[in-house]
Parts: sequence; C-alpha cells; structure tokens
Amino acid sequence: MSPTGTARLLPWSSPDGKPCFVSGDGTGYVSQLADDVEAAQLDFAAELIDEARRILALRTWTPGELHWLTVELTSALADVHRVAESRGARLSAPDDGPDADDAPDDGDRARPLLPAEAFG
Repeated sequence: MSPTGTARLLPWSSPDGKPCFVSGDGTGYVSQLADDVEAAQLDFAAELIDEARRILALRTWTPGELHWLTVELTSALADVHRVAESRGARLSAPDDGPDADDAPDDGDRARPLLPAEAFG
C-alpha cells in the first residue's frame, strides 16, 4: 500500500476504460512508470497551454485550428485532472499536530482532503 494506506490511481485506464490502480510503497516499477507518464502528461499540458496562447493571440485562427485546440486541451485537462486526483488521494492529513484537538470531527470522508482542509 502507499504511505497513506490507499491504492494509487494510475495515469492510464484499462482497455475498457476503467481506472487502474497499484498498491505498494511507491518505489516499484509500475509506480516509477506512472511517475514518468504523469511527468510527460504535465509537460505536454504546459506546452499545449503555450500553443493555445500563441494561436489565440494571433487572432487569425481557422475553425479547424480551434477544433484541434479544443480537442487537445480537453484531453490534456483530463490527464491533469487524473494526476491531481491521484496525487491528492496520496496526501496524508496530519492527525496529531498541535491543533488536532481543535479540528472538527467530520467522520469518515468520502474523498481525499484538499491541502487547505488537511492543514487549515
């Protein structure tokens, strides 16, 4: 299992579109491959943002360029969202920090804590 005790959402899906997970300590081959794929997805998204800004700044785009840009941005956004979900699920909330007694008891959470919730 991962350090937070949950399986890691991988940055790819099964052939039938279902999410894939891996459990372990994050040092195995599949985890390292997932890290590399996530890094490539984030790099592509950053490059695509630059390209979108360039295309839109020219103000001479064609409908085909806008369609391509929309398709690619949608795909990249889905990848980045999946990376964020995976990384967010692996964040651990401090459970015995100095303000642990002051924290409200929310019971079992159905989703991972966001940084502001975990540390705020």
